Amino acid sequence: MEVAGDNAVAVTTPPSGLIGFAQTPGGRNFFLMLGAAAAAAVMAGVWLWTRTPDYRVLFSNFSDRDGGSIVASLQQMNVPYKVSDGGSAILVPAEQVHDVRLKLAQQGLPKGGNVGFELMENQKLGVSQFLEQVNFQRALEGELARSVQALAAVQSARVHLALPKATVFVRDQQKPTASVLLNLHPGRTLDRGQVNAIVHLVASSVPDMPVKNVTVVDQAGTLLSDADKPGNANMLDPSQLKYVQELQQGIVRRIESILSPVVGAANVRAEASADVDFSHTEQAAETYKPNGTPSASAIRSQQSSESQTSGQQGASGVPGALTNQPQPNATAPITAPAGAPNAAAGASPVNAHKDTTVNYEVDKTVRYVQQPMGGLKRLTVAVVVNYKKETDAAGKVTMKPLTDQEKAQISDLVKEAMGFNKDRGDSLSLLNSPFAAPEKEITPDVPLWKQPEMIQMALGWGKYALGLGIIAYLYFAVLRPIFRRIIATFGPPPPEAAEEAAGGEEEQPALIEEAPRELDPMGPKVMSYQDNLEAAKELARRDPKIVANVVKAWVGTNE
Repeated sequence: MEVAGDNAVAVTTPPSGLIGFAQTPGGRNFFLMLGAAAAAAVMAGVWLWTRTPDYRVLFSNFSDRDGGSIVASLQQMNVPYKVSDGGSAILVPAEQVHDVRLKLAQQGLPKGGNVGFELMENQKLGVSQFLEQVNFQRALEGELARSVQALAAVQSARVHLALPKATVFVRDQQKPTASVLLNLHPGRTLDRGQVNAIVHLVASSVPDMPVKNVTVVDQAGTLLSDADKPGNANMLDPSQLKYVQELQQGIVRRIESILSPVVGAANVRAEASADVDFSHTEQAAETYKPNGTPSASAIRSQQSSESQTSGQQGASGVPGALTNQPQPNATAPITAPAGAPNAAAGASPVNAHKDTTVNYEVDKTVRYVQQPMGGLKRLTVAVVVNYKKETDAAGKVTMKPLTDQEKAQISDLVKEAMGFNKDRGDSLSLLNSPFAAPEKEITPDVPLWKQPEMIQMALGWGKYALGLGIIAYLYFAVLRPIFRRIIATFGPPPPEAAEEAAGGEEEQPALIEEAPRELDPMGPKVMSYQDNLEAAKELARRDPKIVANVVKAWVGTNE
């Protein structure tokens, strides 16, 4: 109902529900506190967002078992962590990376998926001998894999051992074998020396294992330990190729260093090609010369043999009685004059035999020649020299070719530096030609605001600036007005209201003058229905006369 008049008061029906509750003093206070709490929560969230720590990788490329152990240890240490989307890395705050790694290393994490000799620490009582042997082999394989993984180029490794059963029979004994599978880091390779080191490491760790029984394979299936096989004896290994490259580079450095003071370091270029013989040659020769005269020859051995036989002649004649009878006495005198012929019929004959053998030395020459590997068979060198600069009286710089005499001098210097050998077939080519000017690479100047470092720094500072701006806006635009209204609602009444409450008869005219203004709905302050009702009740308690006058005015107006 609405009544028109000088002191008209509009009375409306208060809305119901949440809107009505919001128009009540308690509802307004509730929503004010709710808004303040929401603004404070937003400010706290923005502050925490600006203070989010920078996470760094703690470990990557680990097994699932190691990952679970690492996460459990981080939870026990109350260290915040994140797991990458693919689950291949665990991240922790940057300032805690090194401390956490040291603490986890003390716990033996990560183990790398290989079980070492710690497997033997958990042996149960009554385990069989076969199981003990299997555990020992697993532990030995794990320890070898860990040792191989210590190489910088190896990301992971697996070792398989084939250990034959021991036997007392020599003919039945078998040598153990090993297979090593390497997973190398992307872009990494192993040279021949590193592969041999892995082979000898494994062979030296297993008793009675020869080096030839170790096989090394990479993740691409390439056999790395086959360079020492007989089929590859005629192929150059990396060490030989490296020797050739170092030899050629050494010759080039010597040539450029001796010509740089003469023509300038930027005015000479040289290249060398060396033909190196890596064959291993052994030669043995035995040469015989014609024999010389006996007097000039050396006697190796000499043997002389001389024999002489003298005595009576044996029995002769026809066998019979007379033959077996002794000879009669001699009729001739026993002694005969010197020089007389032997007249005795039974004189003994004399036989003499003499042999002499002389062995002389035979002239021969034995030669044993061994040609070492790495011999230089032929050397080829090419040198390019730039034109020389000449400055005339006017200061103009011109480029002129070298004279024949200067070319000959430079050629002699190069031959001495390279060790030129005509009999070996070495060759030298010298060219005097102007050098082409190098094209200047124009590098565009990157503006300061496009440089990656500045962008990263700007993002960091922008993050903090945005957070501070949001917090300042919420405080000054939302929280501060809400706090003021809460203080005005729950705080003590202003001095004017206190004086009005304590006033007597003298203050009634002021109340009468202010009552229409307080009840006037068109005033500068728009009050809710509940506020107007409370104000009317308070006015009726303080001065019933004013209420009576208002009612009279309403009745008179209706009439």
